Amino acid sequence: MSRIALVTCRPGPEVSVDRDLPGLRDALACAGADAVVVAWDDPRVRWNEFDLALIRSTWDYSWRAAEFLAWAQECGKATRLANPADVVRWNADKRYLGDLAAAGVPTVPTRYLGPGDPADLPGDREYVVKPASGAGARFAARYTPGEREAAVRHLARMHAEGLTAMVQPYVRGIDARGERALQFFGGRLLHASRKAAVLAPGTPYDEKKVAHPGLEAWTPTEAELAVAERALAAVPGDPELLYARVDLVDGEDGGPLVMELELVEPNLFLFLHPGSTARVVEAVLAAAG
Repeated sequence: MSRIALVTCRPGPEVSVDRDLPGLRDALACAGADAVVVAWDDPRVRWNEFDLALIRSTWDYSWRAAEFLAWAQECGKATRLANPADVVRWNADKRYLGDLAAAGVPTVPTRYLGPGDPADLPGDREYVVKPASGAGARFAARYTPGEREAAVRHLARMHAEGLTAMVQPYVRGIDARGERALQFFGGRLLHASRKAAVLAPGTPYDEKKVAHPGLEAWTPTEAELAVAERALAAVPGDPELLYARVDLVDGEDGGPLVMELELVEPNLFLFLHPGSTARVVEAVLAAAG
């Protein structure tokens, strides 16, 4: 019997509830596995007693990035960690978008402003400021050129916490066709979803946002699938990825651009795609070996 850790985080006011976790645990148990839900920072857990540690909803990691990355490194030494620790480290900092762009993957244009950098903000277009290490639209906001003062305060707050900021043009294709999430599991497309725009004009960066508004099932186009596969192929080291989510938006020419590549703890949205659970269970059991 395979023993599998479904890795999550402790409940908290800033952490969403993982709606998929109970169903996934039960489905694995029905398939004959000993599946246990554990918090990544629980000191009582003996990771070497598991055949696989599957990162699921460690949704507080961006607030404790150094601690989380150290845990991933140690966990990966004790058992098989999915995804691998090196992948987690690379993907936890959204400067990976620069690596994808350098590899020829169509991505949303991004500049990075670290602590001490001048507030070099667009003066001719709407733009987004968000942290290079973040999740759930935390510390993200949308600005017009006339809102420079508010954006500068936003940057100062992030820099005070040691965070590097990302500055991206606001991609208007989101307003028309939303953001599409292509989910891969076990090396194959699992399913896809679409959500509406997260950042409304005038919403302060420190106000909690709905991370997945208007979520619905989606059938990806050939162009979307091709860009997603290019992004996965560009991950350094050609690692074995158990899971991945590629978030896409439409650029000015209508072609898909990578907004984010989620390789750490992407929400699977199994509650929206219940037929996918069996395929996830099959891939997890195979990975646990």
